[in-house]
Amino acid sequence: MGKWFHIPPGDPYFCVVGSPIAHSKSPEIHQAFGRQCGISLRYERVEIPANSFASALAEFVASGGRGMSITVPLKGEAYRAASDHRPRAALTGAANMLTVAEDRRTVADNVDGTGLVRDLLSNHKINLSARRLLLLGAGGAASGVIPSLLEQNPSELIIANRTMVKAHELIERFREGGDLRAIDYAKLPHDTYDLIINATSLSLTGGLPPLDPAVIARSTRCYDMMYSTDGRTRFLDWCTEHGAAGCSDGLGMLVEQAAAAFSIWHGVEPETAPVMAALRVR
Repeated sequence: MGKWFHIPPGDPYFCVVGSPIAHSKSPEIHQAFGRQCGISLRYERVEIPANSFASALAEFVASGGRGMSITVPLKGEAYRAASDHRPRAALTGAANMLTVAEDRRTVADNVDGTGLVRDLLSNHKINLSARRLLLLGAGGAASGVIPSLLEQNPSELIIANRTMVKAHELIERFREGGDLRAIDYAKLPHDTYDLIINATSLSLTGGLPPLDPAVIARSTRCYDMMYSTDGRTRFLDWCTEHGAAGCSDGLGMLVEQAAAAFSIWHGVEPETAPVMAALRVR
């Protein structure tokens, strides 16, 4: 019996790993997709602390695991531990999913940006073209969505972060994709931003980015990549208090990226709307 995984014979085994992980809705989402598409599978939460991913992945592959979703703080570790990398993962340097091939090689991919853009465009009707976007944070979550945001041709994408070294690393990596700038929180100009996206993990602990309320105008939409079943996070409550035009959490992003992963693993595209609706009423 392994340290991390206990995979008995039976239906194909998938999981989501991270730390913390108890809050994750990924098992409910993938199981709902499976019922919808007539596909039998097992999908579980597994707590893997930082700096343990490589050994956990080796055990997962040896135990017969088929696919893995990755959340904070393991996306960078997952990328480095994988045998092969799809272009989206190679570009971002982070992985939010791994597929175990028939020869047991592990293939890293990143569909976070796909999930975010699908949620913004399709579910919230937020146009990104020619818009000024402010992205908070410069970790793996931010890295995973920058290419997809730039593909929508915003007029400008500004990255705000406490540590400017990390922000400038992202600028160097993605500068070919569009107009991209890095600015310290304290030096953010009080301009009008069409959309502010919180890509930090502070909402997991009820924290807030050190953002001046002056950056929120009456027309500003705010989005938190963290989520809750009632659609509220501390960051979104703060944005509402300071006059944001609208606020959305990341549940739709979670479901949309899960749908993208599900289609890669099972070869069929599930419907996301009924799954999101079911999660909201729980």
